[in-house]
Amino acid sequence: MNVKAVLVTVLFSSLLLVGGNTSAFGAQLETFVNPNSQTSPFQIKYQKTVFIEYDEGGELADALRGTEDTIAFKVGPENEGVQGLMNKLNQKLSLDGSSAKVSDVTVDFSAHMTGRPLNTSIDFKIVLTGEITEYIIVERQGSQQQALVDLGWRGLTVTGPVNIQGVDINHPISAIESLAPQVFSAVQGSEAEKLLSENLIDAQGIKDQPLSNWHFLFDPTGINVDAGTFGLDESIAGFVVSAYTMGESSIREGRQVERVKEASFSADRTYVIRTVQSSDNANLRVVGFAAIDSLDGVEILGVTPKPPEGYATTSTGEFPIFIIYGMAGLAAVGGGAFFVFSNRQLKKEGNQGQTGIDPSRLRGYQTSASSGGYQTNRGEAQLVDGGDYAQHRSVYDEQQSQQDTKPSESSRGSMPKGWKPE
Repeated sequence: MNVKAVLVTVLFSSLLLVGGNTSAFGAQLETFVNPNSQTSPFQIKYQKTVFIEYDEGGELADALRGTEDTIAFKVGPENEGVQGLMNKLNQKLSLDGSSAKVSDVTVDFSAHMTGRPLNTSIDFKIVLTGEITEYIIVERQGSQQQALVDLGWRGLTVTGPVNIQGVDINHPISAIESLAPQVFSAVQGSEAEKLLSENLIDAQGIKDQPLSNWHFLFDPTGINVDAGTFGLDESIAGFVVSAYTMGESSIREGRQVERVKEASFSADRTYVIRTVQSSDNANLRVVGFAAIDSLDGVEILGVTPKPPEGYATTSTGEFPIFIIYGMAGLAAVGGGAFFVFSNRQLKKEGNQGQTGIDPSRLRGYQTSASSGGYQTNRGEAQLVDGGDYAQHRSVYDEQQSQQDTKPSESSRGSMPKGWKPE
């Protein structure tokens, strides 16, 4: 079998294995957890875009082209609908085994519709901003003691309707009823209706990605002697800051891609509904040096003010060493493939024998002339027999010969070359 084909097959199979774990939802989490405080802020975004495709036109296309409309509002924790949302979030956290709770949540919702010649898009965005409480399992008892922090709450998800300001923000079909009533009526009872009724507030993908797969770094700025002279935040003074991030394509996390779904419905003709969500990503910062652990099936962090003596890393576990060994292995495979291919190519060329003009048919002639005591060493190779000269002669010689023998078209005489009047 061709060596190139084998290598391509192996590399392609590896990419498929790496990319087997794809993100399922489009949630983006930002939080800063402080084990020395009873509350910590968080912000999470849920985004989805719905496309109504009508490449071949139709009555629905005529109604949607050129339209533009928006539903948008921002409400705080005093709103009855927001209170119901917080209750549902906390119920889900309890079912997940987490002791943490959300509070003081503010909801920022928007649904923007834009009608275009070939499709209409509706961009949905929900931003939840609030506080996490009751996440400290064991408080730090001394300056160097460990605190235990619950992180099982990071998959903030709600199932069922969430009615705020007259809109079910958890299901896109509710906003579509107001923005595009023609579409709402047409999709009833179809697969498109089921697609538009999927939950939007869903961060289960962030929870399902184990913390051991997240990238880990820690910032030692807070324990530097001179850090306080530059306006250091008091919350991190004397502490390192740990950072966990997820959402990039890697061997551990898998290939992160957009989630695209399609369904069709019929009106005056068949139309297609397509939903697109970005891959999950999260940035989790913790005051102190964090080490991953588990308690009753819930991921937790053991947090100390400083890292262990002599500890230094750029990411989770042995990731840098793993990458180095991986690169070395790929280099070895590539080098071996190069030598095998080169060896086969040399053998192939060796079996072809002599190519070109046989050197035994060539003879060297001196073409240089002496001038005084100086003579250049110049020469050229010519065929011993002129039988095949027509096959090998230079095309430039042929052109030059034709130019030399071309008769003059002028009826007048000409002066010798290089002649100048005295």
